[in-house]
Amino acid sequence: MLLTLIAFVVALGVLIAVHEWGHYRMAVACGVKVLRFSVGFGRPLARWRPKNQRPGQDTEFVLGALPLGGYVKMLDEREAPVPPEERHLAFNTQRLRSRALIVAAGPVANLVLAALLYALVNWIGVDEPRAVLAPPVAESIAERAGLRGGELVRRAGLAGDELAPVASFETLRWVLTRGALDGRDVMLEVSTSEQGRGRELLLPLSELDVNEVDARLFRSIGIMSPLSRPEIGELSETGAARRAGLQAGDLVRKIGDTLIVDGQQLREVIRASAKAGPPPPTAWQIERAGRSLSLEVQPELKEEGGQRIGRIGAYVGSAPEMTLVRLGPLEGLWAGVSRVWEVSTLSLRLLGRMVMGDISLKNLSGPIAIADYAGKSASLGLTYYLAFLAFISVSLGVLNLLPIPVLDGGHLMYYLWEMVTGKPVSGVWLDRLQYMGMFLLLSMMAIAMYNDVANRLG
Repeated sequence: MLLTLIAFVVALGVLIAVHEWGHYRMAVACGVKVLRFSVGFGRPLARWRPKNQRPGQDTEFVLGALPLGGYVKMLDEREAPVPPEERHLAFNTQRLRSRALIVAAGPVANLVLAALLYALVNWIGVDEPRAVLAPPVAESIAERAGLRGGELVRRAGLAGDELAPVASFETLRWVLTRGALDGRDVMLEVSTSEQGRGRELLLPLSELDVNEVDARLFRSIGIMSPLSRPEIGELSETGAARRAGLQAGDLVRKIGDTLIVDGQQLREVIRASAKAGPPPPTAWQIERAGRSLSLEVQPELKEEGGQRIGRIGAYVGSAPEMTLVRLGPLEGLWAGVSRVWEVSTLSLRLLGRMVMGDISLKNLSGPIAIADYAGKSASLGLTYYLAFLAFISVSLGVLNLLPIPVLDGGHLMYYLWEMVTGKPVSGVWLDRLQYMGMFLLLSMMAIAMYNDVANRLG
């Protein structure tokens, strides 16, 4: 809990500070006087004025007690009287181009930060599962396409695009996510060994009716996890596994007449055992310390998402084979920039489909989910936390560029109107649009919070 709180506060502080720094630096560069740079709201925890500031600048820097936002307060005739000798330093007296650059600099700073963070992750390197596939889910797209399990995915890409090397299972998962959300088929080049001859096959993801990006989506595709040993892990004290005599470290070789070769396959067999009702006792052949044993196991019937599934009360499957994914300086930087572009465009398409009603609003996440992801990524290590920060930084940048009043994108929309018509938005319409924007933003926040609470409650 403490790690989650610290990781969340640090993430908020860094992303907000970078966003406001973008506004601040561009304002100073455009000759606008900045009165205050604040990270956080409420009672100031710290405040200072640097001695060496640019001519015309006397900025107060503030760290607020509530790290839920920030702001850059500039000299502006619309907010307070401005001395005649400083009128040329006021924001509202600047040329349209300068005002637009100052507003856009905040989101752009978040996108640049994300590219650098992704690049840093690429340079440091991260251990990720190899793209060796587990047996696909029965009757799934992957099974119908001809995948059987054990294949190494060498290259992948959206149908019609050039196939790119697949460094890890996470790379493959990202390609599948993009294909599913874009409604495009995915082409894979796979082989049964490292040096084996590759073959291409098509996953027709355009057939999917994608409503939510969750485990059910990947279950429909059929590719849920990399190949792993069908090993029994930690057992609960009262579960079916403990009652049957299973122990941590047992390798499951056979269930009934079904040969078991992978942890994901073992999980699927256990889940499917309750399709027709309470699971019957079944003979399991296991390997324990080099000896072959036979045990009778009866999974328990559980309800999950309106479906009946089998459970044994134990962690099933071991960690897959890992590979270190690391890139060189230029390659890593370019991959970081490319990932920012991919995440940005995918986020915009996802939001557009939410607005059109093609995708459920359940995909919106709020601060509870973000805090949870922050804690989990921090517990996994530095590179995972940096990747989390990069993803949230992209999301913050994209969100702020949306043409919604009260956001930076809303102000850019006003400036576009001013450029086309030659006059600014009237004060009456400005007030109306601000209220509309605030209502829309609060509605999105309420939906995201509801989703967070609903997910936490199961």
